[in-house]
Amino acid sequence: MAVFRPFKAYRPNKDVASQVAALPYDVMTSAEAREMAEDKPLSFLHVDRAEIDLSPSVDIYSDEVYERAASNLKKMMGDGTYIHDETPRFYIYRLIMDGRSQTGVVGCASIDDYINNHIKKHELTRAEKEEDRVRHVDTCNANTGPIFLTYRKTDSISELVDSWAQAHEAEYDFTAEDGVRHIVWVIDDTGIAAKLEEAFGGIPDFYIADGHHRTASAVRVGCKRREDNPGYTGEEDFNFFLAVLFPDEELNIWDYNRLVNDLRGMTAEQFLTDVAKDFTIEKCEGRVKPDKKHSFGMYFGGRWYRLCAKPGTFDEGDPVGRLDVSILQQNLLTPLLGIGDPRKDDRIQFVGGIRGLGELEKLVDGGKAVAFSMYPTTTRDLMDIADSGKIMPPKSTWFEPKLRSGLFIHSL
Repeated sequence: MAVFRPFKAYRPNKDVASQVAALPYDVMTSAEAREMAEDKPLSFLHVDRAEIDLSPSVDIYSDEVYERAASNLKKMMGDGTYIHDETPRFYIYRLIMDGRSQTGVVGCASIDDYINNHIKKHELTRAEKEEDRVRHVDTCNANTGPIFLTYRKTDSISELVDSWAQAHEAEYDFTAEDGVRHIVWVIDDTGIAAKLEEAFGGIPDFYIADGHHRTASAVRVGCKRREDNPGYTGEEDFNFFLAVLFPDEELNIWDYNRLVNDLRGMTAEQFLTDVAKDFTIEKCEGRVKPDKKHSFGMYFGGRWYRLCAKPGTFDEGDPVGRLDVSILQQNLLTPLLGIGDPRKDDRIQFVGGIRGLGELEKLVDGGKAVAFSMYPTTTRDLMDIADSGKIMPPKSTWFEPKLRSGLFIHSL
């Protein structure tokens, strides 16, 4: 069974929480982070993207950047920006976007559960991205951004969370610049915390929804601390990492659309003829946003088409092969357009569904060859793949809204 426990959080003073909270470090470039944090001295980007406080000529992976991150965090912890809860607590974190809410519990997950696969993965990690966060966590001596975990919903946990939120005033309640509302409650009743910890202990496995690099990095730092402290008991904070657990039914996975630069020398007529071998093609008057699995929108030559995968183009018994991103890759992107490894091929781009279908039209009308709108991967797909021990294709999921960094700090 997996472990999820309360912790002594560093968190923003109530009056400045909205000024501190920032989007995750990995959804922006360094230049974008500089612009976003301009005239915002309390923004957590000064910790998560500390290069913004240095010259643009400084290598973002230099020791100076990580040292500045640690210095900035220490200052915020000491100047009243942050307060420190002296007893272990859980926290309820609710995000509301476009009228839709998702509510999770903030606490600490175990590095042993990750090592023993009770925290299941569905993505590969890149060494350079993992190393960056290892150095950041180790130098700051803290987990500074929560991992987005999910679990199969249980009524006992939902009832405890909902009853607490209904009966107590929120500690934080603010709407960020992107229109997402963030609400946090502090569970300061040790009896309720114990019931929650027991209830989470009855769940066999957690699943990483978003944050594979941060999770792997936190685990590597924890293992390093164990080596440095051979007499460790397993209860030390470095044995755990910051996470938010959301019930699976509340996750909102968006479409992750595809855009290809060229047709590899084919004519438009030849391309459409070849597409028709494995997909039915229907011309449409308006934009096509797929409303079911195995169907796709295609914007090509100034108009929209609806594609449907023909029988025999995929194996319904294969949790990876039946994904729409796999069907499109194996039956169109690779054989027709020559996109072999989408992780490395610069002829393909990925466009998050939050940017809308108009963005696909704009890019194709601006010179790209063809765009495909996708039906979103489901939470069940994610769990099935993780349970099977397989890896999801790149750019299969896009989660919104994004958890804010800086609202909770787990000190190691």
